[in-house]
Amino acid sequence: MTNLLGPQPTHLPEHTAAQAALDAGTDPAAVAAEHPDYSEAWAALAEKAFDAGETVAAYAYARTGYHRGLDQLRRAGWKGHGPVPWAHRPNQGFLRALAVLGKAAGKIGETEEYDRCRTFLSDSDPAAAEATGLK
Repeated sequence: MTNLLGPQPTHLPEHTAAQAALDAGTDPAAVAAEHPDYSEAWAALAEKAFDAGETVAAYAYARTGYHRGLDQLRRAGWKGHGPVPWAHRPNQGFLRALAVLGKAAGKIGETEEYDRCRTFLSDSDPAAAEATGLK
């Protein structure tokens, strides 16, 4: 059940060409270069770097994906709060970037950033926190 008095969920627009490229197995770096506003490509780069132990690179990629996603959220009518549903695939790039940003921040000792990202992710959609492991 949602709060009928609160803001409506924000759904980012589809980015069909970029999504198809990633789904077809195109290197996320190539997708990000071709579609630099596509958060999911940046999130994929961040996750890959984080998994490889490249924490600073992961942080940088994630921050880029996060900021690109914030820009798109604002254009979609988001006012700085309210649900950003995980179930809507175009939102997942932003949410994944936010999760890696938090994880990388935690690894480099940025405790306040880690806490802010964890809270933001959970407030956006608890399912995103569950899916990304940043709870």
